Amino acid sequence: MMPFPGGIDANANATLVFSLVAAVIYAFTLNMPPSLARSAAKTLAVAMLAVLAVMQGGPFLLVAALALSAVGDAFLSRDGEKAFLGGLASFLTAHVLYVPLFLHGGGGLGLLGAESWRGAIALAMAAFAIVMLAALWRRVGPSLRLPIAIYVGAILAMGISALTTSNTLVIGGAILFMASDGLLAAEKFLLAAISPHRVWMRYAVWALYYAAQVAITLSFLLG
Repeated sequence: MMPFPGGIDANANATLVFSLVAAVIYAFTLNMPPSLARSAAKTLAVAMLAVLAVMQGGPFLLVAALALSAVGDAFLSRDGEKAFLGGLASFLTAHVLYVPLFLHGGGGLGLLGAESWRGAIALAMAAFAIVMLAALWRRVGPSLRLPIAIYVGAILAMGISALTTSNTLVIGGAILFMASDGLLAAEKFLLAAISPHRVWMRYAVWALYYAAQVAITLSFLLG
């Protein structure tokens, strides 16, 4: 059963399938050296979600955040510090756009105090962000410390703003996004270069991240 009206050949469903196929193709190339085909698969996976959001009349902020995420994926599919900083900047902007998108449809920050489970998750998110930032601060070079600190603040704001909504897909997507970013940071900066954990962590990062973007996209297009 497809999420949008019509069969698999309907434009919206076909676009979602195209995105999923690109995500699977990238997963199979994850541990290969950077290449144009590998970058294209990674970029298209979320770029097609942005196209889907346009086709279905999704909010502009959703389209923009997905498009910027796709740009970030293109950067992160390459090696080097410049590519990493480009990806960081793209995803930082995407998270900043997600914040007003979530807050606009939410019930306000007062919900975090009114409903204990929301407040508990918010505290867990804040603790996670603080621990991750403290660990990274000691391991990254001085030039990366401020960008990473700003990024951690942005993703924490994204996560907490998601908790103001009543949509479980948005909340789940935000949690998956934070988990993916945490694993990515650990794999890139905290693990030894020869650690055997790098392989499974790369797959987990991609699976969590893509699931997060799909959950957030569908929450707005099907809600």
